[in-house]
Amino acid sequence: MSGPSTSDPAGGFPPPAPPILEVSNLRCTIGGQQVVEDVTFSVPSTGITAVLGRNGAGKTSTIRGILGLIHRRGEVRLAGERIDGLATHRIVQRGVGYVPEDREVFSKLTVAENLALAERQRSPRRELVEALFPDLVARRDQAAGTLSGGQQQMVSVARALLNDNRILLVDEPTKGLAPKIVTEVADALEEAAKSVPILLVEQNLDVVRRLAGDAIVISGGRVAHAGPARDILADEDLTRRLLGVHAEAETPDALSERSESK
Repeated sequence: MSGPSTSDPAGGFPPPAPPILEVSNLRCTIGGQQVVEDVTFSVPSTGITAVLGRNGAGKTSTIRGILGLIHRRGEVRLAGERIDGLATHRIVQRGVGYVPEDREVFSKLTVAENLALAERQRSPRRELVEALFPDLVARRDQAAGTLSGGQQQMVSVARALLNDNRILLVDEPTKGLAPKIVTEVADALEEAAKSVPILLVEQNLDVVRRLAGDAIVISGGRVAHAGPARDILADEDLTRRLLGVHAEAETPDALSERSESK
């Protein structure tokens, strides 16, 4: 007689892990103006979840609202614990890493000093960062403000990876970067996602196709669609209607042209 089926609830597959992040009825304002109308979604405890949408749809404001960087209402739960009443630094201390869209490196400090300031634990993951970004090791004594845009983005990602975070919030990490640097940043995020879930705001659809398991589409400050990333991107009508031409995957030539000023 064969053993019990692995699909048997009594002795089969374990129940799915609860979401690492749950956002409910999030509303955000900046200077009294509503920028996030009503956003509800959850992020699985593994893998990369992409946040998609047209420019100005409310993607970055959603990330900033989760972190408490702008005025917000609604509920945000990290591993079941409400964090929407906490100050930003308390949220970070609970294991929420953040890679901002504009990188925000300390321009007059060296690469090594920028990384040292980000360390929150006694044993930071320096070996991982050095393996992922060998160029930063070679430039450890260089002022961050003299780095290229791509190198500054590496510093920003590296700072988040130094700590054992419970989730990473990563905002537009490949924006304006040359194709080679886009690949390096995507490689780093793919490696990081093996140990920490990532909520990724990204306009480069090729990067989304490569990295994301699930996707959330925001339109007009609300969630317009959610589901497997590949299914969303395979639906040409849905992609055109909700993302628009500005969110189409960029060609290497276009990326190269945009990177010349970085």
